[in-house]
Amino acid sequence: MMIQDLAMLYPQHVQTTCERTSEALARGGYDHLVVPSGTLHYHVFDDRDYPFATNPQFKAWVPLTRHPGSWVVATPGRKPKLVYLQPADYWHVVPEAPAGWWVEQFDIVVIRTPEEALQHLPADPSRCAILGEPQSALGNFVPNNPPAVLNYLEFHRAFKTPYEIAMMREATRIGVRAHRAAERNFRAGSSEFGIHLAYCQAAGQDANDLPYGNIIALNEHGAVLHYTERDRVAPRESRSFLIDAGASFHGYGCDITRTHARDTQGEFQAMIDAMDAAQLRMCDEVRAGFDYRQLHLNAHLAIAGILRDFGITRLSPEAAVETGVSSVFFPHGIGHGIGLQVHDVAGFAESDRGGTIPKPAGHPYLRLTRVLQPGMVVTIEPGLYFIDLLMDELRQGPRAGDVDWARVEAFKPYGGIRIEDNVACTDAAPTNLTREGFAAA
Repeated sequence: MMIQDLAMLYPQHVQTTCERTSEALARGGYDHLVVPSGTLHYHVFDDRDYPFATNPQFKAWVPLTRHPGSWVVATPGRKPKLVYLQPADYWHVVPEAPAGWWVEQFDIVVIRTPEEALQHLPADPSRCAILGEPQSALGNFVPNNPPAVLNYLEFHRAFKTPYEIAMMREATRIGVRAHRAAERNFRAGSSEFGIHLAYCQAAGQDANDLPYGNIIALNEHGAVLHYTERDRVAPRESRSFLIDAGASFHGYGCDITRTHARDTQGEFQAMIDAMDAAQLRMCDEVRAGFDYRQLHLNAHLAIAGILRDFGITRLSPEAAVETGVSSVFFPHGIGHGIGLQVHDVAGFAESDRGGTIPKPAGHPYLRLTRVLQPGMVVTIEPGLYFIDLLMDELRQGPRAGDVDWARVEAFKPYGGIRIEDNVACTDAAPTNLTREGFAAA
């Protein structure tokens, strides 16, 4: 990505953020928005700190992710202010002075101690909406997180600016490069831990930089939805590889999942191909005005069709969904919003004033229930797994006769399949950021 592209897109992003902030403050009855970047947290009975995680409300304004003790102050009608902590410190690397394509959009004040920030925050904390965690309190500036302000800002954060889409494209470019390296290491016979290290090396990001913990699962481990153990020793036979791993760029993330078969001519590869084709059809449903809940239900029908086609169940897709059999093989939601956070906020928001849109009955793990609109970026991640716990429950229940258990046993050594893309809703056809990234790699 060219720096001049960011320099062109960023001012409009800040303008949009200022406009949203003005409306949010008006609704909450406040004069100022005050956003701390966050503070370091320390282990109990120890002087070792946890990895720092920037307040998402802070990085919505500035592309800074390693700057505890800094603040953004936004007052309608004024240029936003950045209070930038650059401590005098010889124990750690001191952040460089603010510079680059983004600094002209802010009045920047550099401070040397966290307490100096008080000189540059608004005079009356009671007139401020302060968004952050309790540990970020400084003097009388204690985060109050007023619901009226948060509801508005988080609801509209679903609609990404062109700058944000560009940031997510760059995160995707990095993630795709690392996914390619991970697949090469799988085919070379590496362990899960070895594949993880290869991924981080290719991304140029370690566990603290990545947007979430890598899921690197060989063989049966692919049936554990959030598998993060990463065995150090490679299995004697690597049959399958499920990788759910992302990358970050200036606070924005991508979330990509792929499943690979060792035998590219075998039946498990054929099932991956069927899932891939179905997933692409689901991605094409990311259209303005389409209810994401219906997209999730449609995914169940598609996966139930694959289960029948591969002889695993004897049910029609409609019957598999109605009886809950499809949920045994696909127990999670079709996806979620993504952007500054991997599971972006306000997934259930009824409006920018609050309220909740319920999940479909029988589908408790869906993370997004809103109607899709231009600017939204969502993940589409159908899965098909052979999970011992759920298989045992099905085998002991009234629908056991609807399943060919010999076929289940044949597929269990492969764990499962998940394929995930990040897709932007537009005024026309959806933009699949992930497939674009793989095509360009």
